Amino acid sequence: MSTPPLLSPRAAWPMLLALTAAFAMSQAFRTLAAILAPPLQAEFQMSPQQLGLFAASFHFAFGALQLFIGIGMDLHGLRRTVLAAFPLAVVGAAVSATAGGQGQLIVGQVLIGVGCAPAFLACTLFIAQNFPAERFAMLSGLVLMLGGTGMLFTGTPLAWLIEAHGWRWGMWLLAAGSVVAWGLVWWKVPHQTPAGAAGGAPRESLGQALRGVKALFLMPHTWGIVCMAAVNYASFLTLRGLWLGPVLVERHGLSLLVSGHVALLVSVVSLVSPPLFGRFDPGGIAARRRRIVRCTLGMAALFVAMALLRGLVADVLLAVAVACLSGYMVLQYADVRAAYPPAMIGRALSVFTMAMFMGVAFMQWGTGWVAAQAAGWGVETFTAPLLAIAAALLLGALAYRRLPQPPGA
Repeated sequence: MSTPPLLSPRAAWPMLLALTAAFAMSQAFRTLAAILAPPLQAEFQMSPQQLGLFAASFHFAFGALQLFIGIGMDLHGLRRTVLAAFPLAVVGAAVSATAGGQGQLIVGQVLIGVGCAPAFLACTLFIAQNFPAERFAMLSGLVLMLGGTGMLFTGTPLAWLIEAHGWRWGMWLLAAGSVVAWGLVWWKVPHQTPAGAAGGAPRESLGQALRGVKALFLMPHTWGIVCMAAVNYASFLTLRGLWLGPVLVERHGLSLLVSGHVALLVSVVSLVSPPLFGRFDPGGIAARRRRIVRCTLGMAALFVAMALLRGLVADVLLAVAVACLSGYMVLQYADVRAAYPPAMIGRALSVFTMAMFMGVAFMQWGTGWVAAQAAGWGVETFTAPLLAIAAALLLGALAYRRLPQPPGA
């Protein structure tokens, strides 16, 4: 017997939109590096490897905490978890805005990553708990689109602000936006009794919660899901959140403002893509998985083309094509939703989110290292990381297809 939604749609939507505001700030923070890269390199003489570490530090902190955030939400609820963590994003933005060197920038990014860690998981878990299962893919795609508006700020508006007033103003503005998002969650999201404590059931202990996570990893099909999660979103975000600005500025000589226009276009396209893929979800787990693999292979082909063609028009069009295809990642949320029993959905989503953002962290850090070695290998600086992204996508698709499949696949 299915569990009915905990809230009516009229009550649930304002709560979901408030949680999405916090996710939008998270999206703005995670895509800063593409536009901040040129001024940071100029001010702090950062190498490509150091730039990759700067971009990745947010995602290392964000991804590493996902399991604990999921457990915290199970034990204490969404509201308390988000309200307790998100102020660290404000502190981290202030630390970054006053940074005197790379070390302080990294500390700021880590604090921001910790503060933003509950943002997206809170949205997906709220949808899973309060809306019908058949609407999960569509609503997750809608949240990705609405939350992705945070990326719009890190396109033309941020580029203009940096050219007019410097990059530190951008960090202060994001700190102010984070205060507003925290206030919306405090105002609109009341405390809900955690699902595990509903109906008078005893609250689960931390040890029991950790054993529940262990049980998840003992299910063989978890590993294929984790491998795919580590590369699909990471590929798009490594391009949009790290390399797009340097490619346009250094490979093609565009100004920061013009590269901001391209980043804005890529961001807008990436907002429309997830709800479209969610709306046309094929439904069955086997059909959905085949589509996920095909889209991953298509994404790898786009990165190979960008690495090898190197023309300005080609790079812009291919970046837009990557953004257009990137929405397929929403299908994997539906795949996770279908691959586990209802009692495990919360932790399955937290494991999936952890894999996704740790994948972003490792891909951004790893491609920074690859770019730093490219000259010694006789390869153009940006060709090497773009090919590395394509290789990671191919390996993820292979693991997802060949490792054990969930029931019904």
